[in-house]
Amino acid sequence: MADDIVNRVANSKLVTVNLEDYYPKGQRVLFDIKDWLYEGFVLREKEFRVQVADYNWAQYQDGYVALTCSTDAIIPGWAFMLISMHLEPFAKKIVVGDLEVLETSIYQDVLNDLDISEFADKPIIIKGCSKKPVPQNAYIMLANKLRPTVKSIMYGEACSSVPLYKSK
Repeated sequence: MADDIVNRVANSKLVTVNLEDYYPKGQRVLFDIKDWLYEGFVLREKEFRVQVADYNWAQYQDGYVALTCSTDAIIPGWAFMLISMHLEPFAKKIVVGDLEVLETSIYQDVLNDLDISEFADKPIIIKGCSKKPVPQNAYIMLANKLRPTVKSIMYGEACSSVPLYKSK
């Protein structure tokens, strides 16, 4: 055969950045305080403090914890702060919110520490599909961090990417 099939994608200077590669290990936990409230709605300080003090926080060692209350109770700010004081020796990260807020916060830390010098003046594809719970905000944070230093940014796969940015 005179015309060999050439994989132009493999031979190109495109660099694929996959946010899954930066996914930190550790359990993610949504900790709901509703069961520590009287009838699920009233925070009684004395009883709440006892429950917090008696709880086994060591089970969250090296994990990531999102604190929430799934009822319509009005929770004073100190309640989540008190829990975080007990969690802090064990958990890698503690936030108030849901698991997406937690993942966004984790990726914010990861991307703040990411050395992007290897991507300077290169065409970049930010891989879109992932099997891990990479939050949408992480893609935005990555694109914004890369933009000042890269030649171009695309999203998706090399065979079907969407152009987002090209330096002038």
